[in-house]
Amino acid sequence: MKKLKAIGIGFLVVVLLGIGATLHYFLPKHAVVVINGVEVKRMDAQGVINSDNVADGPTRDVYFINAGEPDNSVDVSVFRNADTGFGFPWYFKFDSADVQAKAQQLSKDSNQLALIQYYGWRIRLISAFPNLVSIEKTSTRTEPFPVFNVVFLLVLFGLLGFAYWKIKTRLGKRQSNHPVQ
Repeated sequence: MKKLKAIGIGFLVVVLLGIGATLHYFLPKHAVVVINGVEVKRMDAQGVINSDNVADGPTRDVYFINAGEPDNSVDVSVFRNADTGFGFPWYFKFDSADVQAKAQQLSKDSNQLALIQYYGWRIRLISAFPNLVSIEKTSTRTEPFPVFNVVFLLVLFGLLGFAYWKIKTRLGKRQSNHPVQ
């Protein structure tokens, strides 16, 4: 029985870590950066089209924004700038060309700070980039408090707590109706 309980707890921990990682990936994050440059790359299903990867199917243009930390020329980030449309995750972003133009404008002044909102992770091994959702000019280096994330997590934990309470009361009623003989 102890082994079964340990397996159940281990499974629960793995599920909770998976849910936490999923939430960390999809919930919006903010960063204050300096825009270093912008570019557009032609891609297909296998990645960037070049001499090693010739186009062998439908292709698309993908916008990229190069950014850096305000006081550090070593730490750089690359963001993908793609529309999410009506699909998941539901950011309803339809203006990637406008965001790219705004980023290009901000890249002209190397001292101009930009506040970006994005989701996702940079995974170099598989060439995955976080997707930029919005960009705006800022004069402060402080990032805004993540109000949406806090409200979302409070509602999520509230719903989970309510579900736990409902299940616990149902099981309690069921056990009291069927006493053990």
